[in-house]
Amino acid sequence: MATLTQVELQNLRHLINSHDTSYQKLNTYASQCVDPQIKQMFTKAAQDALNTKQKLLTFLN
Repeated sequence: MATLTQVELQNLRHLINSHDTSYQKLNTYASQCVDPQIKQMFTKAAQDALNTKQKLLTFLN
């Protein structure tokens, strides 16, 4: 695999941090929901954000 440039590395870190923030916020929203459908929507979106973050982290290895 090719080496990442500094700009690519910065962009990757930004994307990882953004998805981590989204994951944390969506989990918080889900924990505060009363409506089960909305809670499920937030929980799924949080899991999707976590999955994407984990995929992005593989580029750092």
